[in-house]
Amino acid sequence: MSTEAAVGAQPTTALRRMCWVFPDRESTRSRAMWEPFFWDLYAEVAAELGVTWSRHTPDSIVVNALDAGKPVVLVDGEPVTPEDTLFITALYSLPYQSMEIFNQYALFSVLEQLGFYLPFPTWLNPIANDKLSTLLFFADSPMPTIPTIRVGCGPDVGKLVWESGLEGLTYPAIVKPAGWCGGGGVNLAADAQAVRGLLSLAQGGDTTMVAQPYLGDGTLDYRVYVIEGEPYAMLRRTPEPGSLVANASRGGGTAYPPIPQELAEATAYFAEKVPIPFFCLDFLHDGERYWFSEIEPDGVIMPDSTDPDGVRQRDIIRARWTAYRNAHARWLEDRR
Repeated sequence: MSTEAAVGAQPTTALRRMCWVFPDRESTRSRAMWEPFFWDLYAEVAAELGVTWSRHTPDSIVVNALDAGKPVVLVDGEPVTPEDTLFITALYSLPYQSMEIFNQYALFSVLEQLGFYLPFPTWLNPIANDKLSTLLFFADSPMPTIPTIRVGCGPDVGKLVWESGLEGLTYPAIVKPAGWCGGGGVNLAADAQAVRGLLSLAQGGDTTMVAQPYLGDGTLDYRVYVIEGEPYAMLRRTPEPGSLVANASRGGGTAYPPIPQELAEATAYFAEKVPIPFFCLDFLHDGERYWFSEIEPDGVIMPDSTDPDGVRQRDIIRARWTAYRNAHARWLEDRR
């Protein structure tokens, strides 16, 4: 279904605001990159649909429940209601955001209890935010999941009690944080001694790690954008020579090729397991087969390097916001 058709088929809705709850601890440099890369476009496309999209830290949301029957919710001092506002509540847990993890979880739960529509429900956050939890939840996926070992790096990591758990791991192996995103912290370990060293470094930040077989040089990364249960578009990310990750923020190249039938057919399984209006599925291709890697509820809608006018990027953003608006309208109708 085209974006224009989706917009034209809108149910009646009172939605006026989409508030992205984000622990905004970005540096001046990273903000200067992310705003023109996609944040500004998110707001522009939302305005075209007659709603606002804005970023808010967890502590900018205040709830006055002195009268439990009539709680008042304020976002940066402005009252909002479940009828006119939805909150985008995907957990972010990069190291400089770690102090806000509990604040995010708790706030998401409060918003649910208050009756706000969340396109990404709180219960799915721990599943999507931990790489092994994701793969276990989708263990019966039509695409094979990447074999994974999970190791907590607390005060006893130097006692090597975890080593027996690495039995069967082949080398070289990928060792990376269990809950980060954007390709951060990904390392290639040549042997068990290298794993020891990486886990001892991770201990410094009490960072849980995962170890996985290395799929090989030049592994391609495919992101399928799933909107209202259907595969809408696919982004291919190609790593720089010698790079372990293909993320655009790490120098990977981007393009939007047609969606392979194999991935399009697999989407139905994921959409049934996670019936939400928008999410991204990440697959890796080792040259012979696809592997399911991650689900991203708030996956970045990337620019197309072959489309300087951003037509494709804007189209996917518009379809995403339209899906949110449709889902909010259905949710309001169900409440009535």
